[in-house]
Amino acid sequence: MTAPAAAAVPRERFDRVDALRGAAMLWMAAFHFAFDLNHFGLLEPRQDFYRDPLWTLQRTAIVSLFLFTAGLGQALALDAGQPAARFWRRWAQVAGCAVLVSAGSALMFPASWISFGVLHGIALMLVVARFAAPLRAGLWPLGAVAIALPHLVQHPFFDTRWTNWVGLVTRKPITEDYVPLLPWLGVMLWGLAVGQWLLANRRGVLAAAVPRFAQPLAALGRWPLTFYMLHQPVLIGAILAWRYVS
Repeated sequence: MTAPAAAAVPRERFDRVDALRGAAMLWMAAFHFAFDLNHFGLLEPRQDFYRDPLWTLQRTAIVSLFLFTAGLGQALALDAGQPAARFWRRWAQVAGCAVLVSAGSALMFPASWISFGVLHGIALMLVVARFAAPLRAGLWPLGAVAIALPHLVQHPFFDTRWTNWVGLVTRKPITEDYVPLLPWLGVMLWGLAVGQWLLANRRGVLAAAVPRFAQPLAALGRWPLTFYMLHQPVLIGAILAWRYVS
């Protein structure tokens, strides 16, 4: 007789991280819905999403929250022993979606299409974070340098679409989304550092269950890439449909 197969050990879930990511996703969708209404002339009074601090500060906060949770996610993946093949498979999905975002934005905004937006930035930063993870405590100063460098160094060489992904620009490019390596890499590295420290010293902060009201956020937060790619077509489609029937 053969021995019974060992019971599979359930994978540890970190619903708090998922819920935090889910909250960022809903905030992003609300921001984009307001942007879309404004773009189609349905928001009164008209808003300046490119210069008004009401909107620019929200964008900064949303991107920061996304990149911070991406760093936390990398800490969790490495702690779980994520193999390189699985990492690169996920990376290919992110990079492929970034290409689709560029193509879609070129159709909708030919003069300001997205050449290096949040997905492009995440794809590059994930690779850097993966290889920088062994630095652990060294991630803090490295992140600080990444955040400070664009404020200290700028050069016209980095102002072209082929080079502005670095972030050392003298002027912000005309584009609908711009998330360069610097300074945003610093936010992801700090998320990675926080995740590593909590897993080693306060694991319960990440692993504890979320309240019942936050469980839908946790469920949503497990599908960030799918949500990101679908939410704008759905929102824009709904607005266009409403305009058509009204």
